[in-house]
Amino acid sequence: MTAYLLRRTAFLVVSLLLAAAVLFLLLRLLPGDPANSLLSVGATPDQIAAARHQIGTDRPLAAQFVSWIGQMATFDLGTSFVSTLPVGPEIASRLAVTVPLTLLSFALAVVVALPVGFVAAHKADTWYGTLLSGVSQLGIAVPVFWVGMLLITVFSLSLRVLPAGGFPQDDWADPAQALTSLVLPVVTIALVMAASLIRYVRSATLDVLGSDYLRTSRALGSSFARAMWRHGLRNAIVPVISILGIELATTFLGAVVVESVFALPGLGGMLVKGLAQHDYPVIQGILFVSTLVVLVIGFVADLAQRLIDPRLRHSLARDAR
Repeated sequence: MTAYLLRRTAFLVVSLLLAAAVLFLLLRLLPGDPANSLLSVGATPDQIAAARHQIGTDRPLAAQFVSWIGQMATFDLGTSFVSTLPVGPEIASRLAVTVPLTLLSFALAVVVALPVGFVAAHKADTWYGTLLSGVSQLGIAVPVFWVGMLLITVFSLSLRVLPAGGFPQDDWADPAQALTSLVLPVVTIALVMAASLIRYVRSATLDVLGSDYLRTSRALGSSFARAMWRHGLRNAIVPVISILGIELATTFLGAVVVESVFALPGLGGMLVKGLAQHDYPVIQGILFVSTLVVLVIGFVADLAQRLIDPRLRHSLARDAR
């Protein structure tokens, strides 16, 4: 297990470096000059050159990349070209909205998807089992921002029971008000994520229901519930865990999009503003943090799979020998 952990950690670091390199190069291919955001209309060529020198974009790309990677290694995300404020603390303050939104949405999606996916598999030959499967397929095809606008129309504009957007200026000083402002965004993301997760839970459950070990356990006198608890749950949860890792990462990225729909002061608004201003440190910082979060989630999900599934543990033991 130690050898695998070291290999997996090395793979995580290499993946992060490659992602950082791709991010850096793609960002430089975007049209527009970040120096223009520091100047007024009609700036002279000398002023533009001075602005480029001030923010360092006149240096060779290799020198800029090495400097940026050195900053990342010391957890320094740089300073905004426009506001001249450190990017790291600003991202940390925005995460106070994005992280709760992500975790609440993911938790709600799991709470909905696990029982619904199980029922859709266990009652696959009934009309409501088929209906649940069809609804999940439909939910996957619906864009998350459309769901958000639909919920705003119903619960904010028509019923007027929930706010259409925004977040308290004092953040979490009033938890009740903060949670109220997150209700619609959380439900928006959870509905779309649950629709996708239901399919995987249903597929994993169908595999277990048709397995020989479950039939053997039932033949030996175990009830269906006992057989599923003792033999089916662990086998069904292994493939679902990897999907949960992917879904959690997707939920985090989806939260960044939904924040723009509901005018939440999270990473989404900061990213959109940074893109409009060609503020490289802001864009790089947000995308680097997002990539790191996604890779770490995959890393944890991979380890959890191997801890739960004895077959994977035995495979690791044989590889170590």
